[in-house]
Order: sequence, then C-alpha cells, then structure tokens
Amino acid sequence: MQKISDYSLIVESAFKNIRFIPAEPSGLYDPAVYALGAGGKQLRPSLLLMTADSFGGEKGVENAIHPALGIETFHNFTLLHDDVMDNSDTRRGRPTVHVRWDVNTAILSGDAMLTLATREIAFVPDTYLRRVLDVFNSMALEVYEGQRFDMDFEEMSEIDEEAYIEMIRRKTGALLGASAEIGAIVGGASGKDCVLMKEFGNMLGIAFQIQDDWLDTFGDAATFGKPIGGDILNDKKTYLWVQAMKGESGDVEALSAAMELKGDVKIRTVTHLYEKMNLSEKCRKAVGHYSSKALTALKKTSLPEDRKESFRLLVEKLTGRKK
Repeated sequence: MQKISDYSLIVESAFKNIRFIPAEPSGLYDPAVYALGAGGKQLRPSLLLMTADSFGGEKGVENAIHPALGIETFHNFTLLHDDVMDNSDTRRGRPTVHVRWDVNTAILSGDAMLTLATREIAFVPDTYLRRVLDVFNSMALEVYEGQRFDMDFEEMSEIDEEAYIEMIRRKTGALLGASAEIGAIVGGASGKDCVLMKEFGNMLGIAFQIQDDWLDTFGDAATFGKPIGGDILNDKKTYLWVQAMKGESGDVEALSAAMELKGDVKIRTVTHLYEKMNLSEKCRKAVGHYSSKALTALKKTSLPEDRKESFRLLVEKLTGRKK
C-alpha cells in the first residue's frame, strides 16, 4: 500500500524531468514556472496517479504522468486568475504573480498555463484520449461555473445550504472528481468504477472545502500558511456564514452588524459570534457527512481492500488537516 505522499514525490520528479514549459518569451513563461514552483499539496495530481496505479499498476502510472502534470498546471492556472480577481497579495507565502509582475502578465500567463495543461492532459494513449478530454473539459467548465456562483454569492444576503454545497462541488469538488476519474480511465478501470471514483473525488472535495472554511476562521496562522480571517475580511460566503444565517434572529442581526466592521475588530467579533453559535461542531459534522459519502462510493468500487485503504487514509488526512 502506497501513501499519497509517495505519489507527490513522483509528481515533483516529473515536473523536474519533463520540460513542457518553453523558455521564451520569458515574460510569458517565467510567471508560469514561478506559479508552479510555489509548492502546495499536489493533491490533485497525486490522487490521479494513485487511482491510475490502483487500477492499472505500473502501466497505469505511465499513462497518468502527463495528465497529472496537466491537472496540477490547470489547478495553478485557476489560482493565478483567482488571485487577480480577489486582489490577493500573497500565495503560499510569496508575492502573487500579478504583484511580482503585473495584472496583464498574470492574465496572459494564466491563459498560457491553461493551454499547456490541456496539451499535457491530451498526452495519453489514443484509446483513452476522447474520454479523458471530455472529462477534463466538463470539469473545467464546472470550475468556472463554481467561481461565477462564488462571485455572485458575494452580493447576496441570503444563500441556502444546498446552493452553497453545489457551488463548492463545482469549484473544488469537480477538480478532485476529475483527477480520480481520469486516473481510473487511464488505469483501465470499468465504466462503473470510473463513475464511482468521480463521486469519491467530488464528495471528498466538498469535505475538503468545508474544512478549509473552518481553518480560515479557527486555524492557526503559522500552520495554515496564511493569515486567519481572510474570508471574514473579504465578506466571503463560507459554510460558517451560511449556517450562521440560519440562526436565531438576534444572532443574525449581530452578525450582519459585525460584517460592517473593519480589520482585526471585524475578525474577532465575527469569530466570537461563530463560536457562540457552535459552528465548529456543525462544520465537523458536515465534513464527516461528505467524507462518509466519499467512502461509500469507494466501497462500491471493485478495488481490493488493500487498495481502498490508501484512499481511506487520504480521506482521514485531508479532513483532519490543520493546513
């Protein structure tokens, strides 16, 4: 049984040894190299490789290397453009691309990363090419749709839980779902197993994002890797906020007033209200609920039990993480 960290090492090695980003013009490609060199969990390409290995062994991993690079490049392209839209100054402890260069460079280099990602995704045996591209393109559109919904939510005073969950399923879950599904496809899995692995990734993505929402408010800044309270400062509609707005009228009025505050006072006041409403416990239960859905999909696959155990450990690691 291999761990997700074993596949992360394969991804790191592949990025070093497979030169798929041109050198010139440097003004276009250097920011892409910079963005990809910022570190990160490499969760999505590692999940793709682990799934391919679980179903197809060494041949599956061989088929999955280029799509794994493509998935990670696509993920970082979305982060680069997100940073522009959110006007974020730092990413993983470093200046964002639009801060180090400029906004136009960030947009154009992001566009280049998308095309480079698509080219790597298509670097699979012809037998799988159409299916893999269909999965990738469908996922990409869902990610963009999720981002649009997230932007729309910023202007809304009421959002129901179902709408919020669907937004994060698209924005976060779809990419994990596609990673697992593409890994299953190039690993030679049956159609049923491919669908189940997509569901595994989708549900894991929802649990992952709810945990991320919790960490942004209640995590430790040194461990989390970025300042705590950013979602509160930026009026982001998170799972915590959605649950809070379902509370008693007095608490909802107090929260609405607190959201008009500024800086650290706003963070402290809103966090105190979230604590008063016991929202940490609601987040914990939601993470457990969607983790269970992921594990239910995994259980239905034809994978042997020792292979399933690797994915179970991944669920435990991601939903219990502190960063």
